[in-house]
Amino acid sequence: MKVNVGELLTKRALITPDREALVCEDIRVTFLEMNERANRLANALKNLGVGHGDRVSMLAFNEPEYYDMLFGLGKIGAILVPINYRLAGPEMQFILSDCEPKVMVFGQEYAEIVGSIRKDLPVKDYIAISNAPPEWAMSYKALIDDASKEEPEITGGDDDTLTILYTSGTTGRPKGAELTHLNYFWASVNGAATLMGAGDTILIALPLFHVGALGGVPMYIHRGLRTVLLKTLDPQRFLELIEEEKVTAFGSVPALLDFLKLVPNFEKYDWSSVKVILVYAAPVPVTLIKEYNEAGISVRQLYGMTECCTGTVLDSENAITKAGSCGRPFFHTDIRIVDDKKNDVGPEVMGEILMRGPVVMKGYWKRPEATAETIVDGWLHSGDIARKDKDGFYYIMDRKKDMIISGGENIYPAEIEDALLGNLKVADVAVIGYEHEKWGEAVKAIIVVKPGEELTEEELIEWCQGKIGRYKIPKKVVITDAIPRTPTGKILKKDLRKQFN
Repeated sequence: MKVNVGELLTKRALITPDREALVCEDIRVTFLEMNERANRLANALKNLGVGHGDRVSMLAFNEPEYYDMLFGLGKIGAILVPINYRLAGPEMQFILSDCEPKVMVFGQEYAEIVGSIRKDLPVKDYIAISNAPPEWAMSYKALIDDASKEEPEITGGDDDTLTILYTSGTTGRPKGAELTHLNYFWASVNGAATLMGAGDTILIALPLFHVGALGGVPMYIHRGLRTVLLKTLDPQRFLELIEEEKVTAFGSVPALLDFLKLVPNFEKYDWSSVKVILVYAAPVPVTLIKEYNEAGISVRQLYGMTECCTGTVLDSENAITKAGSCGRPFFHTDIRIVDDKKNDVGPEVMGEILMRGPVVMKGYWKRPEATAETIVDGWLHSGDIARKDKDGFYYIMDRKKDMIISGGENIYPAEIEDALLGNLKVADVAVIGYEHEKWGEAVKAIIVVKPGEELTEEELIEWCQGKIGRYKIPKKVVITDAIPRTPTGKILKKDLRKQFN
């Protein structure tokens, strides 16, 4: 039997039609109503000429329409391409030109930025989630209201691509990781087999353009769980929703757990319903784990990538004794650590972490060379340096290709370096991360100014506005005489960190 993620919702609506499926502000829908919405969206897009293999992009906050899109597009074999709303216009333009969507759906907050790049995009039709869409876009609500709620013919599945999630690379250009229907299905099976005890109500606050949030959605439908969706990250509203909706589990990054504690009267909110917190992106401090454990909440730390969303998990029972570890593999994920010759290494020996399993991506969109370099004999090469202890617990020892993690966002220095070299006063540049009290890490740019030019920290930071996403803009700029490099021209990042951090 072919697996189609859209059909998971069809079957869930047949089994538990009246069970509440989604809560988002004043919207509450059952599984039956969710399925009818997805059907209307699928039929509406079919009427616009969207079919098997066509891409449809989505630029919006965490809207209920994300569910329509994921399952509706899945049913007709089309592909969802979520766009990171934190990117600047030129960055969005590159991604949209790369994936060539036939249709673009966008939230009302992004009408201006879409309008500014629209003439340079290959998009045929624009659909606005808005009561007052611009003249060049259709109304999302009007479109699906006029469409049939009957089941469309199920098309595609299995190894067909369901989503393209763009992840930055060391070349400075984002790559689109193709995740298939089977990838999402096995991520659901992996979650069910490994992440037990999460209860029946999941709060999603992390952005749905991230695999950390979107990757779990098919599992929630598969298992008949209720999701509470927070459009944008508001820590106070987050705490209110936990109390009001009796949330039993949520995903987080370490910075969010700290932000929540800064909300006035934090201790007065009722957390008694929460059973599990799934934490991504970076290790959680032991003191924080102890605080939540004492409140009866299990903190489980996850390691994965956009290219393989379920890698390892550290359960709460070992969170203290194995502090700093990312845990052991998910049930249906295989892990190896290899040396430079691709030979397996023993305990406590560092090497590159490799992952294999039905959750590994199909490949990079239109990047066969990059795919061949990343997936070799079925093993995904993460680029992360790790070690494994005698008990089988893995520890990530170095950041993938000098990646910076700021507030849960992956930031690749090469992408920012490429942008900064566009400033005519900059002769050379290197970007490193530095420890930041609020975000975990932040971006620091080391700049060599061209002879005869003058450039200040404030001037360069201001110049970055609108050219790269705000979260990527350096928070500190250091002017120096030269960037240390190897004889082959590679920047010596370790020397820079030692000198400037």
